[in-house]
Amino acid sequence: MLVDAIVVGGGLVGSAIAWGLQREGLATVLLDEGDLAFRASRGNFGLVWVQSKGLGAPHYQRWTRASAEAWEGLASELAAGTGMDCGLRQPGGVHLCLSEQEFADRAARMARMKAEAGNYAYDYRMLDAKEVRDMLPGLGERVVGASWTPYDGHANPLNLLHALHRAFKAAGGRYVPEAGVTGASAAPRDFRVSTPAGDFAAPRIVLAAGLGNAKLAPLFGLAAPVRPQRGQVLVTERTREVLPIPTTSIRQTDDGTLLLGDSQEEVGFDLHQTQDVMAMIAQRAAWSFPWIARLNIVRAWSALRVMAPDGLPIYDESEEFPGAFTANCHSGVTLAAAHARLFAPMVARGALEPGMELFSARRFAA
Repeated sequence: MLVDAIVVGGGLVGSAIAWGLQREGLATVLLDEGDLAFRASRGNFGLVWVQSKGLGAPHYQRWTRASAEAWEGLASELAAGTGMDCGLRQPGGVHLCLSEQEFADRAARMARMKAEAGNYAYDYRMLDAKEVRDMLPGLGERVVGASWTPYDGHANPLNLLHALHRAFKAAGGRYVPEAGVTGASAAPRDFRVSTPAGDFAAPRIVLAAGLGNAKLAPLFGLAAPVRPQRGQVLVTERTREVLPIPTTSIRQTDDGTLLLGDSQEEVGFDLHQTQDVMAMIAQRAAWSFPWIARLNIVRAWSALRVMAPDGLPIYDESEEFPGAFTANCHSGVTLAAAHARLFAPMVARGALEPGMELFSARRFAA
Protein backbone atom coordinates (compact mmCIF):
# COMPACT_ATOMS: atom_id res chain seq x y z
CA MET A 1 0.00 0.00 0.00
CA LEU A 2 1.44 3.38 -1.04
CA VAL A 3 0.76 6.38 1.22
CA ASP A 4 2.29 9.81 1.86
CA ALA A 5 3.67 8.95 5.30
CA ILE A 6 4.19 5.98 7.59
CA VAL A 7 4.28 6.39 11.37
CA VAL A 8 5.61 3.41 13.31
CA GLY A 9 4.23 3.33 16.85
CA GLY A 10 0.64 3.75 17.99
CA GLY A 11 1.27 5.24 21.44
CA LEU A 12 0.90 8.87 22.44
CA VAL A 13 3.97 10.07 20.51
CA GLY A 14 3.18 8.24 17.28
CA SER A 15 -0.56 8.97 17.43
CA ALA A 16 -0.01 12.71 17.93
CA ILE A 17 2.44 12.84 15.04
CA ALA A 18 0.22 10.74 12.76
CA TRP A 19 -2.78 12.95 13.45
CA GLY A 20 -0.64 16.02 12.87
CA LEU A 21 0.50 14.68 9.49
CA GLN A 22 -3.06 13.86 8.50
CA ARG A 23 -4.06 17.41 9.51
CA GLU A 24 -1.36 18.66 7.12
CA GLY A 25 -3.04 16.80 4.27
CA LEU A 26 -0.74 13.77 4.07
CA ALA A 27 -2.37 10.37 3.64
CA THR A 28 -0.85 8.63 6.67
CA VAL A 29 -0.81 5.08 7.96
CA LEU A 30 -0.23 4.45 11.66
CA LEU A 31 1.32 1.07 12.46
CA ASP A 32 0.68 -0.18 15.99
CA GLU A 33 2.49 -3.27 17.25
CA GLY A 34 -0.27 -4.01 19.74
CA ASP A 35 -0.14 -5.25 23.31
CA LEU A 36 3.22 -6.94 22.76
CA ALA A 37 4.77 -3.46 22.87
CA PHE A 38 6.05 -1.84 26.06
CA ARG A 39 3.34 0.79 26.16
CA ALA A 40 4.44 3.77 28.22
CA SER A 41 1.20 5.44 27.13
CA ARG A 42 -1.03 3.15 29.18
CA GLY A 43 1.11 3.58 32.31
CA ASN A 44 1.59 7.32 32.01
CA PHE A 45 1.12 9.44 35.15
CA GLY A 46 -0.70 12.10 33.14
CA LEU A 47 1.12 15.32 34.04
CA VAL A 48 1.43 18.25 31.65
CA TRP A 49 4.58 19.42 33.35
CA VAL A 50 7.02 22.26 32.73
CA GLN A 51 8.82 23.26 35.91
CA SER A 52 11.26 20.36 36.07
CA LYS A 53 12.08 20.09 32.36
CA GLY A 54 15.21 21.48 30.74
CA LEU A 55 17.80 22.07 33.45
CA GLY A 56 21.03 22.69 31.54
CA ALA A 57 19.12 22.48 28.25
CA PRO A 58 17.21 25.71 27.55
CA HIS A 59 16.03 24.38 24.18
CA TYR A 60 14.18 21.59 25.97
CA GLN A 61 12.68 24.07 28.41
CA ARG A 62 11.37 26.14 25.47
CA TRP A 63 10.03 23.05 23.66
CA THR A 64 8.19 21.91 26.77
CA ARG A 65 6.76 25.37 27.42
CA ALA A 66 5.60 25.67 23.81
CA SER A 67 3.77 22.36 24.08
CA ALA A 68 2.14 23.21 27.42
CA GLU A 69 0.95 26.53 26.00
CA ALA A 70 -0.53 24.76 22.96
CA TRP A 71 -2.28 22.08 25.02
CA GLU A 72 -5.54 24.00 25.49
CA GLY A 73 -5.91 24.33 21.73
CA LEU A 74 -5.12 20.64 21.29
CA ALA A 75 -7.73 19.60 23.86
CA SER A 76 -10.36 21.91 22.35
CA GLU A 77 -9.76 20.61 18.82
CA LEU A 78 -9.89 16.98 19.94
CA ALA A 79 -13.08 17.61 21.91
CA ALA A 80 -14.73 19.36 18.96
CA GLY A 81 -13.75 16.62 16.52
CA THR A 82 -14.31 13.53 18.68
CA GLY A 83 -16.59 14.55 21.54
CA MET A 84 -13.94 13.30 23.99
CA ASP A 85 -12.71 15.26 27.00
CA CYS A 86 -8.99 14.77 27.53
CA GLY A 87 -9.40 15.99 31.12
CA LEU A 88 -6.98 18.88 30.76
CA ARG A 89 -6.61 21.03 33.86
CA GLN A 90 -3.82 23.61 34.03
CA PRO A 91 -4.09 25.35 37.41
CA GLY A 92 -0.31 25.40 37.86
CA GLY A 93 1.67 22.83 39.79
CA VAL A 94 3.85 22.38 42.86
CA HIS A 95 6.83 20.26 43.79
CA LEU A 96 6.70 19.47 47.51
CA CYS A 97 9.89 19.45 49.60
CA LEU A 98 10.01 17.24 52.70
CA SER A 99 13.28 18.55 54.18
CA GLU A 100 15.28 21.75 54.32
CA GLN A 101 17.90 20.16 52.07
CA GLU A 102 15.26 19.26 49.46
CA PHE A 103 13.99 22.83 49.62
CA ALA A 104 17.47 24.31 49.18
CA ASP A 105 18.24 21.99 46.27
CA ARG A 106 14.92 22.83 44.65
CA ALA A 107 15.46 26.58 45.07
CA ALA A 108 18.87 26.31 43.42
CA ARG A 109 17.41 24.29 40.53
CA MET A 110 14.59 26.75 39.91
CA ALA A 111 16.93 29.75 40.04
CA ARG A 112 19.18 28.11 37.47
CA MET A 113 16.18 27.29 35.25
CA LYS A 114 15.16 30.96 35.29
CA ALA A 115 18.70 32.13 34.53
CA GLU A 116 19.02 29.69 31.62
CA ALA A 117 15.68 30.86 30.19
CA GLY A 118 17.29 34.22 29.39
CA ASN A 119 14.85 36.53 27.66
CA TYR A 120 12.26 33.74 27.60
CA ALA A 121 10.32 34.57 30.77
CA TYR A 122 10.26 31.81 33.40
CA ASP A 123 7.79 32.52 36.17
CA TYR A 124 8.14 30.59 39.42
CA ARG A 125 7.97 31.03 43.18
CA MET A 126 9.49 29.20 46.11
CA LEU A 127 6.75 28.88 48.72
CA ASP A 128 7.36 28.54 52.45
CA ALA A 129 5.37 26.06 54.53
CA LYS A 130 2.58 28.52 55.38
CA GLU A 131 2.09 29.55 51.75
CA VAL A 132 1.89 25.93 50.63
CA ARG A 133 -0.63 25.09 53.37
CA ASP A 134 -2.80 28.02 52.31
CA MET A 135 -2.75 26.62 48.77
CA LEU A 136 -3.16 22.95 49.71
CA PRO A 137 -5.35 22.27 52.78
CA GLY A 138 -4.52 19.11 54.67
CA LEU A 139 -0.79 19.32 54.02
CA GLY A 140 1.45 17.40 56.41
CA GLU A 141 3.88 18.87 58.92
CA ARG A 142 6.80 17.21 57.11
CA VAL A 143 6.38 19.61 54.17
CA VAL A 144 8.78 22.54 54.59
CA GLY A 145 7.99 24.30 51.31
CA ALA A 146 7.53 23.88 47.58
CA SER A 147 8.27 25.30 44.16
CA TRP A 148 5.35 26.57 42.07
CA THR A 149 4.94 27.51 38.42
CA PRO A 150 1.78 28.60 36.60
CA TYR A 151 2.41 26.46 33.51
CA ASP A 152 1.73 23.01 34.89
CA GLY A 153 -1.33 20.79 34.88
CA HIS A 154 -2.55 17.28 34.13
CA ALA A 155 -4.76 15.31 31.76
CA ASN A 156 -6.26 11.87 31.28
CA PRO A 157 -3.65 9.97 29.21
CA LEU A 158 -6.00 7.13 28.20
CA ASN A 159 -8.65 9.58 26.98
CA LEU A 160 -5.93 11.49 25.14
CA LEU A 161 -4.73 8.34 23.36
CA HIS A 162 -8.29 7.33 22.45
CA ALA A 163 -9.08 10.84 21.19
CA LEU A 164 -5.92 10.97 19.05
CA HIS A 165 -6.77 7.62 17.45
CA ARG A 166 -10.36 8.67 16.85
CA ALA A 167 -9.36 12.07 15.41
CA PHE A 168 -6.73 10.48 13.18
CA LYS A 169 -9.21 8.01 11.70
CA ALA A 170 -11.92 10.67 11.36
CA ALA A 171 -9.46 12.78 9.35
CA GLY A 172 -8.94 9.91 6.91
CA GLY A 173 -5.88 8.27 8.42
CA ARG A 174 -5.49 4.50 8.40
CA TYR A 175 -4.81 2.88 11.77
CA VAL A 176 -3.37 -0.65 11.51
CA PRO A 177 -3.24 -2.73 14.72
CA GLU A 178 -1.08 -5.80 15.31
CA ALA A 179 1.39 -4.37 12.80
CA GLY A 180 4.87 -4.72 14.24
CA VAL A 181 7.62 -4.17 11.67
CA THR A 182 9.07 -7.47 10.48
CA GLY A 183 11.13 -6.11 7.58
CA ALA A 184 12.18 -2.80 6.08
CA SER A 185 14.11 -1.23 3.24
CA ALA A 186 15.24 2.36 2.87
CA ALA A 187 16.21 4.65 0.02
CA PRO A 188 15.97 8.44 -0.09
CA ARG A 189 12.24 9.35 -0.08
CA ASP A 190 11.37 5.68 -0.60
CA PHE A 191 10.63 3.60 2.49
CA ARG A 192 9.05 0.17 2.59
CA VAL A 193 8.03 -1.80 5.65
CA SER A 194 6.55 -5.25 6.06
CA THR A 195 4.19 -6.19 8.88
CA PRO A 196 1.87 -9.12 9.66
CA ALA A 197 -0.96 -6.81 8.55
CA GLY A 198 0.53 -6.03 5.14
CA ASP A 199 3.26 -4.08 3.34
CA PHE A 200 3.43 -0.29 3.17
CA ALA A 201 5.50 2.25 1.22
CA ALA A 202 5.87 6.03 1.53
CA PRO A 203 8.31 8.89 0.84
CA ARG A 204 8.24 9.78 4.55
CA ILE A 205 8.53 7.63 7.64
CA VAL A 206 8.53 8.57 11.32
CA LEU A 207 9.82 6.10 13.89
CA ALA A 208 7.88 6.68 17.12
CA ALA A 209 7.97 3.15 18.52
CA GLY A 210 9.33 4.04 21.95
CA LEU A 211 11.89 1.53 23.17
CA GLY A 212 11.50 -0.31 19.84
CA ASN A 213 13.22 2.58 18.10
CA ALA A 214 16.60 1.37 19.36
CA LYS A 215 16.48 -1.53 16.86
CA LEU A 216 14.46 0.17 14.11
CA ALA A 217 16.43 3.39 13.80
CA PRO A 218 19.66 1.94 12.30
CA LEU A 219 17.61 0.45 9.43
CA PHE A 220 16.92 4.03 8.29
CA GLY A 221 20.32 5.60 8.92
CA LEU A 222 19.28 6.88 12.34
CA ALA A 223 20.24 6.26 15.96
CA ALA A 224 17.97 5.99 18.98
CA PRO A 225 20.08 5.11 22.04
CA VAL A 226 17.14 4.78 24.39
CA ARG A 227 16.83 2.62 27.49
CA PRO A 228 13.94 1.60 29.76
CA GLN A 229 13.44 3.26 33.13
CA ARG A 230 10.75 1.75 35.33
CA GLY A 231 8.18 3.82 37.18
CA GLN A 232 5.58 2.45 39.60
CA VAL A 233 2.17 4.00 40.25
CA LEU A 234 -0.38 3.44 43.04
CA VAL A 235 -4.07 4.38 42.75
CA THR A 236 -6.29 5.03 45.75
CA GLU A 237 -10.01 4.63 46.17
CA ARG A 238 -12.18 7.67 45.41
CA THR A 239 -12.17 10.36 48.05
CA ARG A 240 -14.13 13.49 48.83
CA GLU A 241 -10.92 15.25 49.79
CA VAL A 242 -9.92 17.64 47.04
CA LEU A 243 -6.39 18.17 45.76
CA PRO A 244 -6.88 21.41 43.80
CA ILE A 245 -3.49 21.45 42.15
CA PRO A 246 -1.26 18.58 40.95
CA THR A 247 2.13 17.88 42.45
CA THR A 248 5.10 16.10 40.91
CA SER A 249 4.12 12.78 42.49
CA ILE A 250 0.46 13.11 43.55
CA ARG A 251 -2.52 14.09 41.44
CA GLN A 252 -6.26 13.65 41.71
CA THR A 253 -8.16 12.36 38.70
CA ASP A 254 -11.56 13.51 37.50
CA ASP A 255 -13.24 10.52 39.17
CA GLY A 256 -11.78 11.34 42.59
CA THR A 257 -9.01 8.74 42.81
CA LEU A 258 -5.45 9.75 43.61
CA LEU A 259 -2.43 8.68 41.56
CA LEU A 260 0.78 8.31 43.55
CA GLY A 261 4.09 7.76 41.82
CA ASP A 262 7.42 9.10 40.63
CA SER A 263 9.80 6.17 41.10
CA GLN A 264 12.77 6.11 38.72
CA GLU A 265 14.32 2.65 38.58
CA GLU A 266 17.14 1.39 36.36
CA VAL A 267 16.11 -2.27 36.13
CA GLY A 268 16.10 -2.92 32.39
CA PHE A 269 12.91 -4.37 30.92
CA ASP A 270 11.65 -5.70 34.27
CA LEU A 271 7.97 -4.75 34.70
CA HIS A 272 7.52 -6.31 38.14
CA GLN A 273 6.29 -4.22 41.05
CA THR A 274 8.29 -4.19 44.27
CA GLN A 275 7.08 -3.79 47.82
CA ASP A 276 9.93 -1.49 48.87
CA VAL A 277 9.27 1.03 46.11
CA MET A 278 5.49 0.93 46.60
CA ALA A 279 6.01 1.48 50.34
CA MET A 280 8.28 4.46 49.65
CA ILE A 281 5.71 6.01 47.29
CA ALA A 282 2.93 5.52 49.84
CA GLN A 283 5.03 6.86 52.72
CA ARG A 284 5.99 10.07 50.93
CA ALA A 285 2.37 10.59 49.92
CA ALA A 286 1.22 10.18 53.54
CA TRP A 287 3.93 12.55 54.78
CA SER A 288 2.74 15.08 52.21
CA PHE A 289 -0.98 14.66 52.99
CA PRO A 290 -1.67 12.58 56.13
CA TRP A 291 -5.30 12.03 55.11
CA ILE A 292 -4.05 9.86 52.22
CA ALA A 293 -3.06 7.22 54.80
CA ARG A 294 -6.77 6.58 55.46
CA LEU A 295 -7.42 5.58 51.85
CA ASN A 296 -7.27 2.07 50.40
CA ILE A 297 -4.96 1.31 47.47
CA VAL A 298 -7.16 -0.24 44.77
CA ARG A 299 -4.77 -0.57 41.82
CA ALA A 300 -1.06 -0.52 41.11
CA TRP A 301 1.08 -0.89 38.02
CA SER A 302 4.51 -0.28 36.57
CA ALA A 303 5.55 0.99 33.16
CA LEU A 304 8.77 1.72 31.30
CA ARG A 305 9.83 5.22 30.36
CA VAL A 306 11.75 5.82 27.13
CA MET A 307 14.98 7.44 28.29
CA ALA A 308 17.93 8.81 26.33
CA PRO A 309 21.36 8.85 28.03
CA ASP A 310 20.88 12.48 29.08
CA GLY A 311 17.13 12.23 29.73
CA LEU A 312 16.22 14.64 26.91
CA PRO A 313 14.11 13.84 23.84
CA ILE A 314 15.72 12.71 20.59
CA TYR A 315 14.33 14.14 17.35
CA ASP A 316 16.27 13.39 14.20
CA GLU A 317 16.16 13.20 10.43
CA SER A 318 18.31 10.81 8.44
CA GLU A 319 21.22 12.26 6.48
CA GLU A 320 21.63 8.98 4.61
CA PHE A 321 17.94 8.56 3.78
CA PRO A 322 16.14 11.94 3.59
CA GLY A 323 12.51 11.60 4.55
CA ALA A 324 13.16 9.34 7.54
CA PHE A 325 12.64 10.82 11.01
CA THR A 326 12.63 9.58 14.57
CA ALA A 327 10.91 10.88 17.72
CA ASN A 328 11.81 9.61 21.19
CA CYS A 329 10.79 11.01 24.58
CA HIS A 330 9.46 10.10 28.02
CA SER A 331 6.89 12.94 28.12
CA GLY A 332 4.22 11.78 25.70
CA VAL A 333 1.44 13.67 27.50
CA THR A 334 3.28 16.94 28.05
CA LEU A 335 4.65 16.99 24.50
CA ALA A 336 1.51 15.80 22.69
CA ALA A 337 0.67 19.30 21.47
CA ALA A 338 4.22 19.91 20.24
CA HIS A 339 4.24 16.60 18.37
CA ALA A 340 0.93 17.25 16.64
CA ARG A 341 1.24 20.97 15.97
CA LEU A 342 4.99 21.64 15.68
CA PHE A 343 6.90 18.46 14.86
CA ALA A 344 4.41 16.94 12.40
CA PRO A 345 4.32 20.06 10.18
CA MET A 346 8.13 19.95 9.97
CA VAL A 347 7.96 16.33 8.77
CA ALA A 348 5.25 17.29 6.28
CA ARG A 349 7.55 20.00 4.89
CA GLY A 350 10.37 17.47 4.64
CA ALA A 351 12.92 18.84 7.12
CA LEU A 352 13.26 19.73 10.79
CA GLU A 353 13.57 23.41 11.56
CA PRO A 354 16.87 25.03 12.61
CA GLY A 355 17.37 24.57 16.32
CA MET A 356 15.98 21.04 16.34
CA GLU A 357 19.51 19.77 15.67
CA LEU A 358 20.10 20.29 19.40
CA PHE A 359 17.83 17.27 19.94
CA SER A 360 19.69 15.08 17.44
CA ALA A 361 21.24 11.79 18.58
CA ARG A 362 24.45 13.12 17.06
CA ARG A 363 24.99 14.93 20.36
CA PHE A 364 26.05 11.60 21.86
CA ALA A 365 28.75 10.98 19.24
CA ALA A 366 30.86 13.72 20.82
